[in-house]
Amino acid sequence: MHELSVVAGLFETLIEQAKTHSAKKVTTVTLRVGKLAGVVPELLESAFDMYKKGTIAEEAKLWVVDVPLRIHCRACGTETEIQSWVFLCGACTSPDLEILQGTEMILDRIELETDE
Repeated sequence: MHELSVVAGLFETLIEQAKTHSAKKVTTVTLRVGKLAGVVPELLESAFDMYKKGTIAEEAKLWVVDVPLRIHCRACGTETEIQSWVFLCGACTSPDLEILQGTEMILDRIELETDE
């Protein structure tokens, strides 16, 4: 389960940020995950729920925001979102595509609870 190692790395960042900001706990974590990021969002959420037990993020909620797959066609210049797993330009059917977004996994937001 690749998602568990991803979550382990995520928790290193969460703990570091909590210490940096003298937080009592992590309350919310938001990840932006592209369609081609190589993780299954449901497994990521499950791994997060397993990993958070007994940590500063034990009560935290994970929000996974889907990032659509956007491409640029080098043949006709069209930018579009791909809805299926057919990698052809919707305007001219060329396979000469550049991926603009949809491969990323970004820690977008961490909400912390502090004493202040």
